[in-house]
Amino acid sequence: MRAASIDREDEVRAGKDAVGEAYERLMEAKAHFQKAAESAGSDLTADAMLRADRGVAKLEEAKESLASNVRENPVRALGIAVVTGFLLSALFSRK
Repeated sequence: MRAASIDREDEVRAGKDAVGEAYERLMEAKAHFQKAAESAGSDLTADAMLRADRGVAKLEEAKESLASNVRENPVRALGIAVVTGFLLSALFSRK
């Protein structure tokens, strides 16, 4: 009877050790995944900032191009503005 009790204690101790090791591995994996997620987040942030900077540069180019076209052809620009205003007014005034 005493041998069975010792075997059970050994099994319980071995089970506790296994659970402790599994818990430590889980915590290591959690830390690894947190670092990976933080790294991916910073990579995505950097990529988004780069894309935003490119978008701003393209908008600046379009703005300069538009300003140049308006200076070269003011009557044409005024005509386009009037027609666009008329179409938008007609579109939004419908009920």
